[in-house]
Amino acid sequence: MSGPATALTTAWSGRGVFLTGHTGFKGGWMTALLHRLGAKVTGYALAPEPGPNLFEAARIGELTATSIIADIRDGDRLKQAMQAVQPEVVFHLAAQALVRRARAEPDETFETNVMGTLRVLEAVRATPSVKAVVVVTSDKVYDNREWPWPYRETDFLGGKEPYGASKAACEMVVQAYRHSYFSDPRLPVAIATARAGNVIGGGDWAADRLVPDAMRAFAAKTPLVVRNPSAVRPWQHVLEPVAGYIRLASRLLGGLAVPDDGGFNFGPASDDARSVNVVADALVDRWGDGARWDRDPAVHPYEARLLEVDSSRARSVLGWSPVWRLDEGLARTVDWYRQVASGADARAVTLTQIEDHLDG
Repeated sequence: MSGPATALTTAWSGRGVFLTGHTGFKGGWMTALLHRLGAKVTGYALAPEPGPNLFEAARIGELTATSIIADIRDGDRLKQAMQAVQPEVVFHLAAQALVRRARAEPDETFETNVMGTLRVLEAVRATPSVKAVVVVTSDKVYDNREWPWPYRETDFLGGKEPYGASKAACEMVVQAYRHSYFSDPRLPVAIATARAGNVIGGGDWAADRLVPDAMRAFAAKTPLVVRNPSAVRPWQHVLEPVAGYIRLASRLLGGLAVPDDGGFNFGPASDDARSVNVVADALVDRWGDGARWDRDPAVHPYEARLLEVDSSRARSVLGWSPVWRLDEGLARTVDWYRQVASGADARAVTLTQIEDHLDG
């Protein structure tokens, strides 16, 4: 490891970080990467979902200085926890992140994603050590008009289903706090939102997501059932946006002037925004062993058919760009599940992929 990766390690070694959502898929990978960079991470999240999960498989809690199992909606507990460790940087990833679950449980989704974010920002207001905050939302914050070009940070926010609407509302909460509280010279806090495309990677066992559904089906030697084969999504390995969040925080600490809309898209190159059926075919090819997929003939609730994000701002302002193209990300993902299923240590596989990603 040399060059930019060495500089990144130097920048984060010993730095105090408060990370919400460390028991989740993306939060687990982010905790592992921050640990590798030498940061002192305090994790705060609900217990991981029952069943297989990255947090337990890779023993993510052992990579934190402190792992707190609690609800971000408990404002007093959250505030006490943040004040106790006096972090310099806050990464807010905790969320109800499943689109179909959001439709079934809109109350929980809006309470967690909107009011939970507000509680995090209130805790930041009460913790003077915090200098930078990155709030992770979603590429689904945009008012999706099914147009054939990528969404930019300056495009209208919206949401035609509860998950997207809750994340767009979260963006509005952040915007209000940026202008109402964090621009005060007596308590300056640099804050930005991060809007990432569809992430893939080892250790995701969530329901109703293409890759974990595929890995479960293939391991059981049953066909993967696909709801919407023609839908196009901006697929990328989980380490791409996670590394982007860390780079964004570094720049916030360095005095980056945040654009008025406050957001940064983190997505793949335009030719890596591919349809579900193309990704399903690639997963079948990578897995082999008789794997296959079938189309689900049932009628399902609304999901956007076409979604891409323009990451020009992250590329030009932050100097960020994906390290692995989609084909490599898919290969790494399938390899993670195959190795772990064969008895390999999940943490070792995770950390090896992190090291490979840092090496570029």
